[in-house]
Amino acid sequence: MTTTSTSASPLSEFSLIDRFFAGATRQGAHVTLGIGDDCALLRPPAGEQLAISTDMLVEGRHFFADADPRALGHKTLAVNLSDLAAMGARPMGFTLAIALPDSDPAWLAPFAEGLAALADRYACPLVGGDTTRGPRNLCVTVFGSVPNDQALRRDAARPGDDIWVSGTLGDARLALGAMRGEWSLQDADLALARRAMDWPEPQVALGLALRGVAHAALDISDGLLGDLTHILKRSGMRAQVNVDDVPRSSLLAAQSTEIARLCTLAGGDDYQLCFSADTAQRRRIAAIGDELSIRLTRIGTIALPDARQAILQLHDQTGASVAADFKSFDHFQ
Repeated sequence: MTTTSTSASPLSEFSLIDRFFAGATRQGAHVTLGIGDDCALLRPPAGEQLAISTDMLVEGRHFFADADPRALGHKTLAVNLSDLAAMGARPMGFTLAIALPDSDPAWLAPFAEGLAALADRYACPLVGGDTTRGPRNLCVTVFGSVPNDQALRRDAARPGDDIWVSGTLGDARLALGAMRGEWSLQDADLALARRAMDWPEPQVALGLALRGVAHAALDISDGLLGDLTHILKRSGMRAQVNVDDVPRSSLLAAQSTEIARLCTLAGGDDYQLCFSADTAQRRRIAAIGDELSIRLTRIGTIALPDARQAILQLHDQTGASVAADFKSFDHFQ
């Protein structure tokens, strides 16, 4: 891990790395060389290819300044592991580039603990990165491996496929809305919703289990409808979705229809998987859900493109059309 600095701080960068991030550097089976040189060396298993993803979390844009640092350490890696899950890739290692306003041990210690705990759980060691002084910015590049020709890509949806979603959606957006003053929640309900926002669980095991079962997949980070549209555009398909089938928690189900639909259809930070699969795979997918204790829900159908039809058509449980005017998260809007 290389370091740069613009001014003095209570801890030097190298002592910062040694003191706080050593717990996340345990060597994985496919790490030939980790921290300590100009580059890390990774060796994917024979017959597999590298899967690589980068995500950046910026204070004030992706998290509040007073965010729990332990939860933030967890989430910093979790959102990247979620990308590997969406490709059906197994984690190998990650790099961390971090800008901090200071080297405060009271913030760094719990941040590093949250990061290391998740890294250890998924056998995904820290293999390099960079540190510098500046506005708080957390950037992870994660590396995984997937057998040749088995990656779950966005461009592989087929006409007639079922559309599936894992877990429940919308609680993170429910928490964000309450924190922004868009609506109110009881303290206990807000704490429950914030758990979903602050501690997302990457669906790595599900991604691995869907190899050879699902056709197309992605993780839901910016909102279901916006993310599903990525699959449709890349695959040259359209889709029909029953908005009342989209899974939600009992907490979100207790809210108004307007809030519930906004959160489940356009809310970000869910980090569940959305995937398409042949109807013949329904029993296998149900079995995967049982094996992993993950809720898997069919919400719609992939169809051939039709110039007379919108790329994404929404309806409710009665069959009535629902306006597709939900706007997902955009970093520049």
